[in-house]
Amino acid sequence: MANSSSGDSVVDRIVRLISAFPQDVGALRLSELAERAGLPLTTTHRLVGQLAGHGLLETAPGGTVRPGLRLWELVNRASPALALRQAAMPFMEDIQQVLNQNVNLAVLDGWEALFVERLSRRGSVANRAQVAGRMPIHISSAGLALMAHQDQALQARYLAGFVDPDGKLSPDGVRALLAETSRQGFAQLKGVVDPDTWGIAVPVLDRRKRAVASLGVVVPLQEMRLQALVPALQTAARGIARGLAGA
Repeated sequence: MANSSSGDSVVDRIVRLISAFPQDVGALRLSELAERAGLPLTTTHRLVGQLAGHGLLETAPGGTVRPGLRLWELVNRASPALALRQAAMPFMEDIQQVLNQNVNLAVLDGWEALFVERLSRRGSVANRAQVAGRMPIHISSAGLALMAHQDQALQARYLAGFVDPDGKLSPDGVRALLAETSRQGFAQLKGVVDPDTWGIAVPVLDRRKRAVASLGVVVPLQEMRLQALVPALQTAARGIARGLAGA
């Protein structure tokens, strides 16, 4: 692929363009898209036209651009997350039926928890985790459950580069959270993302006892039924693991 004057390839520019759409924003004006992607307006116009020709982006008469259905189709056709969601959905529905609260499914991507599914109902507590949304490991029970059950080398790399942008947590503090999560088999964070909610998550483990996903709930802060919540989540996580192994 030919490089631009800045040294980035066409693939680099396309990835930046597609990744520039923020969460919960369906469309952007061409100028906004160019600014968010860090590309010249003329380059953005040309690439958008080419991608729209393949259905990966869509353009509207008002000059706005949005992701195309073809992009959604390709992502969902063979995504590893698809098998995970299929294995997890029956168990997530059971948990939600019992709790009538938010249920999340996440995977580890870099140093963040990437949420691949969420179930919620009217009247459930606030939940900042959105499908295809991300949260840093240290503020997410899902992220802690995932990282606490990785190999020591990966954990060491994460802790070595950890910086809390809010300045509230040190690498030693995160290390203590991970150790506690590993020891008790679940992660819990009270009032961290939202002051009125409590996040609880358990790992979905493979045969090597490494977390391939996490299953979590977000409940009201006054909810204190750990004795019921955690065993139910752990039973569901084992069922998801068996489903993945069978697939």
